[in-house]
Amino acid sequence: MPRCPGGHQSADVEFCDVCGLSLHVSKRTSPIPGLAKCPTCGTQLQGRFCEACGTDTLPGAPPPVPVQQPAHVEPPKPEPPPATWTAVVSVDRAHFDAVTAAGNGTAPGGFPADWEERRFELHGNQVSIGRRSRTRNIKPDIDLAGPPEDYGVSHLHAVLVPRTDNTWSIVDVGSTNGTMLNDQPYPLAANVPHPLRHGDRIYLGAWTVITIEVDPPH
Repeated sequence: MPRCPGGHQSADVEFCDVCGLSLHVSKRTSPIPGLAKCPTCGTQLQGRFCEACGTDTLPGAPPPVPVQQPAHVEPPKPEPPPATWTAVVSVDRAHFDAVTAAGNGTAPGGFPADWEERRFELHGNQVSIGRRSRTRNIKPDIDLAGPPEDYGVSHLHAVLVPRTDNTWSIVDVGSTNGTMLNDQPYPLAANVPHPLRHGDRIYLGAWTVITIEVDPPH
């Protein structure tokens, strides 16, 4: 049975079946267990192949192929949920006084001081604003028919429409008395979308004000 340069008895006649050394290489050119070190990483050799980095220490052997570490890829950040838009319907005394002073008529019974605030979360392709009419089959999403009823609001007065960036706009659809936005002195042009922001106030009718709330605010 042949003996390898490392001193092992081998049943194989070409390479040592213990350490893998060639049986045709002299001890002088072969790694010696316990003495030789790997030329690549310096680890003490136990045979032909380095147990740490895999280098073949046989003279003329090709260098080991480095292991490519996978690149670290940051996971995509989750998209924040869309903001919640709410139309808050209430009354505004200053608006009522301005309408009265302008000679545009007064509401039956005067200013409704006992009005209770109402809230409408905005969803869908549009949110209509007006006063319901059975004869005309008009059922607005935000119904201002009361009681008390704001007669200055048209049956179909305006609509709130979503935009592609998840915001909303107000569109007057040709109302009789017009729609005002914030402190602008003139009514909005009919059938033209006007973008809205958190805190915007929409005035319509004799006393109605609709305040836009966005959570979280834009």
